[in-house]
Amino acid sequence: MNLAKQICPTTTMGKIENGALIVDVRKREEVANVTFDVSNYINIPIDELEERFNELPKDKEIVMVCLSGERSLKTTYFLMNNGYENVFNMDGGIIKWASKNFPTKGNVESILNQSSCDCSSSNCC
Repeated sequence: MNLAKQICPTTTMGKIENGALIVDVRKREEVANVTFDVSNYINIPIDELEERFNELPKDKEIVMVCLSGERSLKTTYFLMNNGYENVFNMDGGIIKWASKNFPTKGNVESILNQSSCDCSSSNCC
């Protein structure tokens, strides 16, 4: 089995600018609190993905996202196992995205307090 392609928020931003679809697998109430402020965005909660993944195009790059990158990693593998080739997981999730001051809507402070990423380190993308 192939390993999922992990990308950072900076790479994700570049993919968005080139037309990639962002698929947020967080629950609706999480998305209502804080979300990505980007074009080509869809929310399909992880518990609905099995029934709804056919809504996702196979001819576009897809970046799976969640709060920290764990749930989206599982869904990246799910899509890979269902024939999707251009699918990526955004490592660090919206926590890392927001810590880079990338576009968000909502209560960003509520998630930044959960940050496990030390973005002053050289390991942060």
